[in-house]
Amino acid sequence: MSTITISNQTTQTPHTQSIMTPEMAMQMLIDGNERFVQGNLLNRDLHAQVKETATGQFPFATIISCIDSRIPTEVVFDQGIGDIFNARVAGNFVNVDILGSLEFACKLAGSKVIVVMGHTSCGAVKGACDHAELGNLTQMLEKIAPAVNAIETALDVDRSSKNLEFVNQVAEKNVEFTIKNIKSQSPVLNEMIQNNEIKVVGAMYDVKTGMVTMLPN
Repeated sequence: MSTITISNQTTQTPHTQSIMTPEMAMQMLIDGNERFVQGNLLNRDLHAQVKETATGQFPFATIISCIDSRIPTEVVFDQGIGDIFNARVAGNFVNVDILGSLEFACKLAGSKVIVVMGHTSCGAVKGACDHAELGNLTQMLEKIAPAVNAIETALDVDRSSKNLEFVNQVAEKNVEFTIKNIKSQSPVLNEMIQNNEIKVVGAMYDVKTGMVTMLPN
């Protein structure tokens, strides 16, 4: 995979964004998470980056992740201001609004990769496994139900939130389904994928270790 070297002070510019490939963008995220896990974060001047991005933004990546408070996306990927777009919703699924946001991020604003990132011990997935009902949450969890139903288990296996292995299997399957929905429901993004202008990849974040594991395509 191609790599790109960045300094502690790098803020994305039209030039850095234009020369970056989807593969480079992925490697930057992978390298950033490795730094995070090792406790070797870059020493960025965030106040300077506020000023440098005041007149424009040129992010290289877009992350769809859960609203879970344990997963501050820029932190776990060790990125700065102006580096990544974020779309966060409990259960990291997509709907029309999020798809429109992704189309803006990639087609209009130049993002090179979309990462759909689920995580272990996901509360939204647990709720879907338990068929929880509460106000608007009921309808939201229905979007995760296909992933619950797709995991086959023996009859004696606990399919509730008490079984974390099952919960994590559902979370990973939900990432897979979200990627399929992006490709099938957004002709704009699917065309960019086919033209190798962007990549859409899946990932799982481990809340115990801080490690992001990229899932096979």
